Order: sequence, then structure tokens, then C-alpha cells
Amino acid sequence: MFSKLRSLIFKLDPEIAHNLAIKSLKFNLVPNIFDENKNDPMFKTNLFGKQIENPIGLAAGFDKNAEVYNALFKLGFGFVEAGTVTPIKQPGNPKPRIFRLEEDQALINRLGFNSFGADNVSSKIKSNQPTGLLGLNIGPNKDSKDKLNDYLICLKKFHDIADYITINISSPNTENLRDFHDQNKLEKLIGSIDLQMKELKSNTPIVIKISPDILDEQATQISEILLNHQIKAIIVSNTTERKRENLTNISKHQKGGLSGKPLESRSNQLINIFYNLLKGKIPIIGVGGVDSGESAYAKFLAGANFIQLYTGMVYEGPNIVVKIKKELKELLINKGASNFQDIIGKKEN
Repeated sequence: MFSKLRSLIFKLDPEIAHNLAIKSLKFNLVPNIFDENKNDPMFKTNLFGKQIENPIGLAAGFDKNAEVYNALFKLGFGFVEAGTVTPIKQPGNPKPRIFRLEEDQALINRLGFNSFGADNVSSKIKSNQPTGLLGLNIGPNKDSKDKLNDYLICLKKFHDIADYITINISSPNTENLRDFHDQNKLEKLIGSIDLQMKELKSNTPIVIKISPDILDEQATQISEILLNHQIKAIIVSNTTERKRENLTNISKHQKGGLSGKPLESRSNQLINIFYNLLKGKIPIIGVGGVDSGESAYAKFLAGANFIQLYTGMVYEGPNIVVKIKKELKELLINKGASNFQDIIGKKEN
């Protein structure tokens, strides 16, 4: 059905189309999706000590304000990450701020953490108990004088209601946010988070989401800090400010973060770098260009333990998890694997 509707949906402004999708999910207007591979042992796994039906998650950016996560679980996602949530409500950057690059199967966004704010999102989650594993992605307000403290404010708000919390230091759309990739600044940030979590007496897993635009050598420093502080997972990666030279669409030079297929190769390369550095001590959640069983397979081969997607759903529709599982199962069977975990990190260098 989505393939028939897609041409109509794509005539709409991308942000209007997104808002309609949120409303459709809110009012349960998305049809039930038949999944012949539901509860297939080939995909079952554990994330942060909880069993999940499959390793396919929805990345932050779709359900920014935690409005439809339970509807998204019904679409088959093994886990959902809401956000990015900021301490105080903010509108984000001026519109237009999302651009479809259809020929490139990509999006460019410069939303800038448009958020209802931590109080609003917290109230929503408390009044609507998640039926699956829900993560919260947090970030600072645009005009904040103390971005580090903004993360701590959000930790206090969400540590007892989220299954995990992602520290977003990687969006290109908030000025100076990516400075936290600097070794000293990252050490200070994670050290402060450690202290805050101890004060809260909280064991909620902390995850770090990094940029694909880091230098390869920075991965070594980042890995050392994550290992020293026993961070529970790393998300590789967010959108990129690069990768424009081979794009076709006329919107390719719009300012913002590029996501989708053009990000896939860099994401896989960086996943493999972290896989070799972390040596299985910290799980890797791979993001970037996932839209099929084949692209998911490549992420696992590179070293991802779990995957997330967002742009893939824009182009493939709400049945994307079912599609990926069906295609992935065929690939795994052909390789003689009994579970997707059998192929993690098996990429030939």
C-alpha cells in the first residue's frame, strides 16, 4: 500500500509528511502488518539485559517527543529511541529544514533539536507505559550557556523512566555540539555524567552517539574513554556534513546533516574501526543507510551488534522491519548461520 501512496506523500513538504505520519500512528491509522518471522529465534537477542524480538531499532529523530513509541513497537521494531529531547522547549531552526534527495535515497535535515522539552516528554512517558524497550536521546538547548549541565538536567529527568539514555554529541545542527568529541571535553562530559548517575543511584545504561565525521585516529581516544568509564554502548553514527560530491539531487548543498544511503559506506567503515578497538567489550549500534536485509547484513559483518534506521523507513514505508527480517533471514540461511549474531564482525579486511 505504501508504494502506491508514496508518490502522493512525496508531493508534500517533508516535515508536513512527517507530522502526518506521527498523527497516523497516534490514531492507529497504520494497518496491521503481517510478520511471518515474528519471534523467530534467528533474530532474538538481549539489549541492556532485556530480551528483544529483533536487533532492529528506530533511530532518534522520528519520534522526537515520545508520542508514538508504542505504535512503532507494533510495526516490529525491537527497540525505539525517542528524542533528541532538550531541557527546555525550543522550536529548532527556521523552516524549511528537511530536504528529500530522492535520487540519492537520502535526507538532509537541519532541524536543530526541535523539542517539546524534558518536562513534557517525561509526562508523556509516565502516562503511557512503553510496551517495548525505549531509549531517550538527550541534548542541550541551542542558546544554553552550559551545554554540559543540560545533559545532567535531562539525566535527572529521565534516568528512572528510560531503558537507556543516549548522549547526543554528534548532531551537526547545534553549534559547537561536536566539540565534545575532543578528548578532554569528552572526558569531562562523561566524568560528570558518571558523578550524576552515582548521585542519582541510577544504573540506567548510558550510550554515546558519535559523528561519522571524526578522524579515524580519534576513534582510538574515544574508545579508551568509553572503556574507562564503562559506557554501555556506542551508536555509530549520526548524520554527516560531508559526502555531497557524488549526490545527484539539486538539494545536495543544503546546510544540515545528510542521512541515508550516501552515509552507508562511511558508517560501516567506522563501525569496523570501533569493532576492532572495543573488542566486544562495548556493544555497537550501527546506523546509516539501513533499508534492506543486505544493508543490515553489511552492518553486522562490519561489527554492529544492533542496528537503527530512520531514512530507510521514509523511503520503504512502515513495513520496513518485516522486509529487512525476511531478506536478512534468507542471507543468513544461505551462509549457514542460525542467528544473526553468528556473523557479527566477520567482515574480511
